[in-house]
Amino acid sequence: MKYDIVLAGVGGQGILTIAAIIGQAAVSHGLNVKQSEVHGMSQRGGSVVAHLRLGSAAIKSDLIAPGSADMVLAMEPMEALRNLEFLSPAGVLISNTTPVINIGNYPPLPELLSALRTHANNHLIDGDQMAKDLGSARSVNMVLLGAMAAYLTLPEETLTAAIRELFTRKGESVIASNLKAFAAGRAAVN
Repeated sequence: MKYDIVLAGVGGQGILTIAAIIGQAAVSHGLNVKQSEVHGMSQRGGSVVAHLRLGSAAIKSDLIAPGSADMVLAMEPMEALRNLEFLSPAGVLISNTTPVINIGNYPPLPELLSALRTHANNHLIDGDQMAKDLGSARSVNMVLLGAMAAYLTLPEETLTAAIRELFTRKGESVIASNLKAFAAGRAAVN
């Protein structure tokens, strides 16, 4: 078994948190994990990309070749488009539809979403609105993690245990809101 994931967003959106949860869940499930991160100017809203490779056999490289990723998950549509080249034709694209307009010439949102919809297996989700509706605007990344969980071979219980462990120090209410967001994202693609 091998599964390659490209996670993309801008600084502060929780890309590395998603990678940590999936990585922890994969290791506890007996899989090998390799991860590579590019932070860019993440403190100023710059691009953040993580390559996350899971496998039952040894993983030799932490980088994913263009056209070979099983999934691209993006926290905002422009980052989805920037990283679409990594996705294999049979891969899954999951993207938040809420933009982070951090450049002057940010493309019109309808054009971006239209370009993303050209990929055969796409799930464009308004994760920001879903998180707000759940009462936890900061849990957008958990909404998208829930959406991608439908495609991972990891048991849901393993992922939710990793969420619990990661957020334990923040208290039970934070754990509960993140688990609720995870469940909502999962339901959005089922």
